[in-house]
Amino acid sequence: MNLPAHLAWLIDEASTSSSPEQFIAELGRQLLADGLPLAGGALTLSVPHPIIARRTWLWRAETGAVIEALDFAGSSLNKAAGDWLAGLGPIYEEEIGRGSDSPRLSWAGFRSLDPAEADRLHQAARFAAAPLAALTARTALTTLLEAYLGKRSAAQVQAGALGRSNGETIRAALLCADLRDFTALSEATDPSLMIAALDAWFDRIAGAVHAFGGEVLKFIGDGVLAIFPVTGTPGEACEASLRAVAAARAGMAHLDATRQAQGLPPLPFGVALHFGEMLWGNIGAADRLDFTAIGPAVNLVSRLEGLCKSLGHRVLISGALAAETTTQLVPLGEHRLRGIADPCPVFTLPTD
Repeated sequence: MNLPAHLAWLIDEASTSSSPEQFIAELGRQLLADGLPLAGGALTLSVPHPIIARRTWLWRAETGAVIEALDFAGSSLNKAAGDWLAGLGPIYEEEIGRGSDSPRLSWAGFRSLDPAEADRLHQAARFAAAPLAALTARTALTTLLEAYLGKRSAAQVQAGALGRSNGETIRAALLCADLRDFTALSEATDPSLMIAALDAWFDRIAGAVHAFGGEVLKFIGDGVLAIFPVTGTPGEACEASLRAVAAARAGMAHLDATRQAQGLPPLPFGVALHFGEMLWGNIGAADRLDFTAIGPAVNLVSRLEGLCKSLGHRVLISGALAAETTTQLVPLGEHRLRGIADPCPVFTLPTD
């Protein structure tokens, strides 16, 4: 068939797009090459996520750059795309399918499109339906896996790393945290209130980890194990972990004030930080696998967190992490940790 280049691309190649970013950037480029006067475009997909309702990828014709915006639960449909495109020119929207959860392609022109140009955009949307269905399914799966496994583990699962021998040694700052006296609190608290308290705690500790580039590996009861992998220098990963702890403490202080105003007890907690190597990869049974981190560094940070209560500090930091940071810390001497052969130099924060 003698089709325009952008329609041929949608039929032959678009379904293999590696990501929504690549799809909207290439489709926009193809439409520009076909003579359409576009200033920008947007692709919006609904995703299965606890707080994000839709993800939108915004393409600017002038630079070819694509950025991502988020519409959170309760926000108006396609708000991110509409607000951004309105600053570029007249907007043209195409819903791919039926219903509010269908993909949407939106475009802004340098000028108003004539009827023939608008029809070409509409035709492109019709041809985009099949590749967008495949892309939507892949994006939904990625979002769902990341919500349950974290980005690093989700990427491994999607890449087909399903063998128990799959693993790698990584260097990272490790964070281990849990609530104090959780068992006694749970026995004396209505289950619905206990779940709400756990969610509030996890929002603050995990939210702080994610805000500073870390990743939560595990929720274990009321405990959290997180890592800040080295992507630049070890010091950068360690400083990020310290900033995450500071943010979590501030969030918990606000939460405790709110709880006390409601007549509820505060939620005391302990956090430990360590820096080292660990084996990160698949473990488990032949037919039930889990991505996790194992090794002496994981054992040490767990034992160090258990020392928080006996030393009377909320935050304890190993000598290995202290050696990689320029943040002022307070030495607490060397301490023997259960199962760890050598005494561990321990530090805390000046404000703890």
